Amino acid sequence: MNLEEIKDLIKLVSKSGLGKVEIEREGFRISIKGSQTEPIMYQAAPMVAAPVAAAPAPVATSAAPASTENNSSNDDSKYITIKSPMIGTFYRTPGPDKDAFVNVGDNIQKGDKVCIIEAMKTFNEIESEISGKIVKVLVDNASPVDYDQPLFLVDPA
Repeated sequence: MNLEEIKDLIKLVSKSGLGKVEIEREGFRISIKGSQTEPIMYQAAPMVAAPVAAAPAPVATSAAPASTENNSSNDDSKYITIKSPMIGTFYRTPGPDKDAFVNVGDNIQKGDKVCIIEAMKTFNEIESEISGKIVKVLVDNASPVDYDQPLFLVDPA
């Protein structure tokens, strides 16, 4: 085994995350240990325990806000929702120092760009499929969005 083969083997161990590699040939033996020998373990139990402990308080106080939410959802029923066509990161602006594509109160036409969703390093401009007035922006800038997640409320009137 020459020096280049040993260097390649070291790179392989470091990139793959293997804990240890041993090779033995006639008159030659090499053992390479990776920098991390045990996988990182994550515990979900503490995260589950906190919301369970906090759940009784919102349940007791949510009676009044629930009726408010029902009233607002009835008001929102006259609006059309622009939804995310993909999973990715939502951006309201074409760049960090640029103005937002649309703001609350803006009138939009079918085909107007309303936002960008980045998916796998590709920036996809999302166009409106309806005409109307932007009533509400439902997602914060640079937030992750799921497929079919509501992004904007539009008044078609």
